Amino acid sequence: MKVGVFDSGVGGLTVARSLQQSGCFSELLYYGDTARVPYGSKDSNT
Repeated sequence: MKVGVFDSGVGGLTVARSLQQSGCFSELLYYGDTARVPYGSKDSNT
């Protein structure tokens, strides 16, 4: 089974590592999007 983890910069790498160590998945895709953190409303100067 394949699984994907999207990390918005808050704990996704820890979750991905735990899933990988569980051995339950044949393939793990990790996508870390730290360039656009935080999501949501931002000040116009951000």
